[in-house]
Amino acid sequence: MKFNNKTFGKVLLVALTIAFGFSMQSCEDQPDKYEHTGGKPTVYYIRPADVEAKDSLIVEGSPQMAIALVGENLRSIKRMFFNDLEAVLNTSYITDHTLIVSVPKSIPNVVNDKITMITHDKDTLFYDFHVAIPAPLIMSMSNEHAKPGTNATIYGSYFIDDPNVPIEVVMPDGTVVKDFVEKTQTSLTFVVPNCTEEGQVAVKSIYGSTKSSFYFNDSRNFLFDFDTPNAVTGVVLGNHGWHPQVIKSDETSLSGNYLMLGDTDFGAEGPWIDKFFSFEYWPGNWQNPENYQGDGVRLTELVDFTDFENMLFKFEMCVPKNNPWSAGAMQIIVGGVDKISNGETGILDIDGNTLGGCNNTYFKNDVLPRGIYRPWETTGSFDTNDEWITVTIPISDFKFGFSGGAASGKLTAKDFSSLVIFVVGGGITGTECHPIIKIDNIRVVPNK
Repeated sequence: MKFNNKTFGKVLLVALTIAFGFSMQSCEDQPDKYEHTGGKPTVYYIRPADVEAKDSLIVEGSPQMAIALVGENLRSIKRMFFNDLEAVLNTSYITDHTLIVSVPKSIPNVVNDKITMITHDKDTLFYDFHVAIPAPLIMSMSNEHAKPGTNATIYGSYFIDDPNVPIEVVMPDGTVVKDFVEKTQTSLTFVVPNCTEEGQVAVKSIYGSTKSSFYFNDSRNFLFDFDTPNAVTGVVLGNHGWHPQVIKSDETSLSGNYLMLGDTDFGAEGPWIDKFFSFEYWPGNWQNPENYQGDGVRLTELVDFTDFENMLFKFEMCVPKNNPWSAGAMQIIVGGVDKISNGETGILDIDGNTLGGCNNTYFKNDVLPRGIYRPWETTGSFDTNDEWITVTIPISDFKFGFSGGAASGKLTAKDFSSLVIFVVGGGITGTECHPIIKIDNIRVVPNK
């Protein structure tokens, strides 16, 4: 196609008209578009961002705390620093008279106890504000039953190692750890000293000392350690169902016997191979009426599950690096005697309950809630590098069905009379593997 000057002029005029139209439409579509103002801001005071505390004035705050600056011309502020750390400004929370911002999470390298404000016109202003660093926050320990001479890691935040006041870990027996294999503000790795006492671990820094919610050498509320007779019946509990799994002791043991699942080829979909992947403890001993004596005790007689929603399901686990886990969900399944028992279906127990009998159908649905654990999901494959780790699953997270989606039913305290740990399905496809999963010290403890 040929263009003469006249044609080109018409095309250019049309293009400019369209562009101008879009420009006008864009302006009309964004009448409330945020714009910085000129000039300097004035900060009258600072208060918590929570509107219920709007009458409380503050001169200090802690990391991640949301605060509100109140003043004039606050839209002139383009950047903001607390000490030497820059804060993230969200224009959705900035008006001429208020600016809501969170104190940066990180620990400052240079402390001047000021908020530094840089304006749109590149002016710099200061406002006095102290960032109070909290005492250490302890979240978890890599292995709550770590043996003396092995490495263990405590995870958390605000692990500040001041040159004048070095950070310390205090064991339950009072032993103080000052030397670390590795230390950051969120983790402390150390060689476990010769501490056999049970109790809380403390982390002590220049900003204070905090005790853990977990117990080191925890022996509370054990269901299965595969070694020790329980206090109720004097019997060591273990396999009590259709598929006895390997319970053994060897050079890889954490302490005595452990339960082993797997050691066979396993498909990507997490197929049903209960012969190798299902640990079953069903209460009862084929009595009529059932009296739950000996190794058939109800687990609710060992642990008080009244407040189960505020309890944690814990165990130690080892997945060898040569046998990683990359398919199937570990389903942690509980059920009352009306759903599952070791005996004849339909008979009564000593309390008059009608028993569910031996079966594997009560949990094959999306009604009965259970815990689901898939540590391989994020990385595609999981192992513990031949070490033992502590696994913690809040019972409040027992809310999944067999297929991995949300369960429609509700648990009660009576449902904790039995336990099945079955690696199967779970709703996510992985990759074929030949996993070995070693488990010890199955317990249920308070979450605080």
